[in-house]
Parts: sequence; structure tokens; C-alpha cells
Amino acid sequence: MNNLDQIVEQARADFLAASDSAQLEQAKARFLGRSGSLTELLKGLGKLEAEQRREIGARINQAKGEIESLLEARREALLKAALEVQLAAEALDVTLPGRGYGVGGLHPVSRTLERIETLFRSIGFEVADGPEIETDYHNFTALNTPENHPARSMHDTFYIENEDKVLLRTHTSPVQIRSMEAHVARFGSMETMPELRVIIPGRVYRVDSDATHSPMFHQVEGLWIGADISFSDLKGVVTDFLRRFFETDDLQVRFRPSFFPFTEPSAEIDVAFMSGEMKGRWLEIAGCGMVHPNVLRHGGVDPERYTGFAFGMGPDRLTMLRYGVNDLRLFFEGDLRFLSQFR
Repeated sequence: MNNLDQIVEQARADFLAASDSAQLEQAKARFLGRSGSLTELLKGLGKLEAEQRREIGARINQAKGEIESLLEARREALLKAALEVQLAAEALDVTLPGRGYGVGGLHPVSRTLERIETLFRSIGFEVADGPEIETDYHNFTALNTPENHPARSMHDTFYIENEDKVLLRTHTSPVQIRSMEAHVARFGSMETMPELRVIIPGRVYRVDSDATHSPMFHQVEGLWIGADISFSDLKGVVTDFLRRFFETDDLQVRFRPSFFPFTEPSAEIDVAFMSGEMKGRWLEIAGCGMVHPNVLRHGGVDPERYTGFAFGMGPDRLTMLRYGVNDLRLFFEGDLRFLSQFR
């Protein structure tokens, strides 16, 4: 019996000496394993008389229960100690403010595009869209641009390799043709065709890159076709839009004679602010003109019955002016330090 007490005390000491679960399991094996101290005693019970076997077996089972209790207590103590070490290493100051999630926002160019669409919708224009991978016909030929025009050069335009006359569109003007074709197809008879008023925002591509140009940029094309559309209508629409866009009537707008193959007559649109850092300085903002008769014909519209005007402006440049940005490339570099200012 004294031997059992010694085994229990030795188990207590060995369990307390174990500093981790692996050492504790090794100590357990010395007492409760197949060759452990108590296991050996249990194996010897078969050699005893029945009365002794009952008495000594009961004492051994009692000792085994004590050892198992000591083992479980030490396990819990080791788990608790490990948890305290972990909590100390991963201390959390609950008085600090939460990290939370950053709040995103629209890209400044997207803001400008939405603003442009809203302003033109308010005067009856619809928003049209078209493919960015365009045919040579829609991008050049249908827009009265001859075969030998420099814009068709590989040095100016991104052509699709191994494709016959397929390119990344250089402007959103091809959608003018597609819009006219769809409009005529929808209404069928030229006698009943209502006015066509669309703006066409989208990405365009040209081989150009510097502080004010990018190989990919945005353009908004405008088109209004009807029975009695004149250059005066063009001037009124564009002037009203620019003053509403920049939220000032203190803005001068001028139309300089120019040349575009798809309009006749054609003009460049300049603006001059009457206050601020840009006071008195004329800035080119867009190109415009009356739609050329050949372009109307390619769109399926009779130039003898209908006229129209078109304009094309760069929302990237409008964004630069509106927000005071001096380098176009900042819009496309993905620098969060820059973009977070527009949240």
C-alpha cells in the first residue's frame, strides 16, 4: 500500500515538472502506459487470492483515479498558461479606435462623365454606346476620312494584329454612324423620323503620351440631327453646357474656324475664365461643326432634308480644369494618395 502512495506522489511531482503537453504525455506513460507502474501492479493481481485481489485491486483503482485527476488538472494548468502567454503576446488595447474599412469613391473622371451625362439628359439627349474595337469603315471611311489621311497611319492608331482593318477606336465618333443607322432602321421612313439627340461618352485610344495626353483617354461626342438644326443651335447648346458644367456665367466661349473631315463648317471651341488663376487665358476645350453631308449619307440620313451638328470634347481635360490637376497621367496611375482626395 505504501508503494501505491509513493507512485501517486511521484506522479504528482512528475506532472508538475512537465512544462508542456509533450512532457506531460511522457510522464503519463510512466504511470498509466502499457508498461507503467500502475499497469504492472494490475497485471500482478491474477497471482493473488480472490480476497486479496478485491482489496488490492480497489486500492490500485483508487490510486489510478487520483493519478488521472492529477493528470487532468495539470493539463488544464498548462492550457491556461499557454493561453495567458498568447494573450500577453497578442495584447489588444480596447481603448484604441477601431480600424474599420476605408471608404471608396468615384474616380474624378467618372464624376465628370456622370456630370456631363446628367446635364445633357436634362435637355433631351440620350446616352449612346458602341464598341471600343472598331472597324476601319466606321472609324474613318464613314466619317469622310480619306484613305491617305495621317490618322490611318500605324504611328497614330492602334491596329489589331492579324485582323483586316480592325482597330482600337480613335474617337467616339463611330457611334455617330451607328446611332444614325439604328435610328433610321428603327423609324424606317424619313418622313416620320424624329430628331436624333445623343451624347456618346467612352474610352478611346491613340499613340500619344505626355503630361496632357495618354494612349487611353476619354471622349464625349455629341450629335443632334433634325429638320432645321443650325450652327446657332450648336453654339447655344455648347455654351449653356460649359457654363453649367463650370457653374459660372462668368465664362467666355468662342468658336474659331477650323477643319475636320466629318463636319462642314468646323470650329474649335475655346473658353476663358474671367476670374481665378486662369483669368483671361483662352483654352481649347472641344471641336465641333455641322455634320458633313457625306457623313449623313453614310448614316442613312438624307442631307437634303436633315441637318445636324456634332461636337467632341475631352472629359479628362474638363476634369483637370475643374479640379486643378496639372498632369493627365495622375488619373491613370492608380496612386491612392491622389485618388483619395476625391472621395
